[in-house]
Amino acid sequence: MAESSTNITWALASLSVSNLRAIPDHTSELVSQVMMGTPLKVLEYKDKFYQVRTPEQYPGWLDAKGLQLLTNREMESWKASKRYLYYEVSGYAYDAPGHKGEAVTDLVLGDLFEGEPEVEGFLKIRTPDGRTGYVRQADCISFDQWIFLEPDVGAVLSFARQMMGSPYLWGGASSKAVDCSGFTKLVYYSRGIILARDASQQARYGEPIDISNMENLQPGDLLFFGASAERISHVGLHLGNGDFIHSSGRVHVSSIVPGDPKHDPERNFVAARRIMNSLDTEGISRVKSHEWF
Repeated sequence: MAESSTNITWALASLSVSNLRAIPDHTSELVSQVMMGTPLKVLEYKDKFYQVRTPEQYPGWLDAKGLQLLTNREMESWKASKRYLYYEVSGYAYDAPGHKGEAVTDLVLGDLFEGEPEVEGFLKIRTPDGRTGYVRQADCISFDQWIFLEPDVGAVLSFARQMMGSPYLWGGASSKAVDCSGFTKLVYYSRGIILARDASQQARYGEPIDISNMENLQPGDLLFFGASAERISHVGLHLGNGDFIHSSGRVHVSSIVPGDPKHDPERNFVAARRIMNSLDTEGISRVKSHEWF
């Protein structure tokens, strides 16, 4: 017997990037974004919007047109399916193998979809809302391979640098445009690591680093800025030697070293956290350990 609509408690984001709003209104504040295939817990329906909770437990309202509702049984079926992650910063799925057909959807880093190997090095993919298209297999990574990637700071920094020049967007959390914490969250997600959403939340988790000596910092550490360690307003990703990459106006490199031409004396460096030593602790989970996936 089919499950009734009352058992629909799950959804998958169905667009390359879907916007989460503070209230169920398109004019309301953008609080975050979710990529295609992100599993969502459905909480409430109002005015053609669904209130959902993301894997990092972040709430928001999503336009009903941007998600695919699932029953518990359908959710389990999706979790058992052959899935792939889009592993380039941006691209497209086409209606035929190659790039001569029409685009079916744009794609961004972190989009997740069902797929099967096809001809000429292409995957035939199926989006959560049932659209089919073709994507270069070399631009994707299988879900099973992705979740078992080794924690690799170098790979995180590589994706971060590929986003140089990307525009800042308040609430942005995709490679189309990002805010500061959306940027750090996205580049760690590229290695199957889920961080908390906001800078003030990210500052609570991971191994705290003594910032009185810059030599204590390592590449990949999250650097936090604000009025104090209790009042965080910005986050960046340490590259080494005091340089950090962050989204402020655009994604670019700055420095915490006074006297460096990239240093902004008005940006107050107050705390740092190390992620890789704290996987699967509070606020830092791996996709392979997350029951929603």
